[in-house]
Amino acid sequence: MEVTTTSIEPGSGLCTLINVFAVEPERQAELVKLLENATEQVMRHLPGFVSANIHRGLDGTRVANYAQWASREHFEAMLRNPEAQHHMRAAAALVQKFEPHLYEVVSVHARSVP
Repeated sequence: MEVTTTSIEPGSGLCTLINVFAVEPERQAELVKLLENATEQVMRHLPGFVSANIHRGLDGTRVANYAQWASREHFEAMLRNPEAQHHMRAAAALVQKFEPHLYEVVSVHARSVP
């Protein structure tokens, strides 16, 4: 089985979802677990899925999901998937608000190692 990791490269053609969830601190861990389970059980098995990275805010009030899909069409097909919709509704019920947006990588900058 081929394992793909997140690679952030301009011109890759990938569709990037960055979704930031606002959550009460006492629900942050529950949201992280729900997103991890949704990714393992459903998302990673759907056509076009590349990777997902779940980040928790250090102040306890945010969770961010950085996910890559092969194309916008693959991402939109995921949105129509009943299993994915079930998990998305469960996540929405845990949070105060969420802001999903699609992106493409324009540039990457890194520190040079001497």
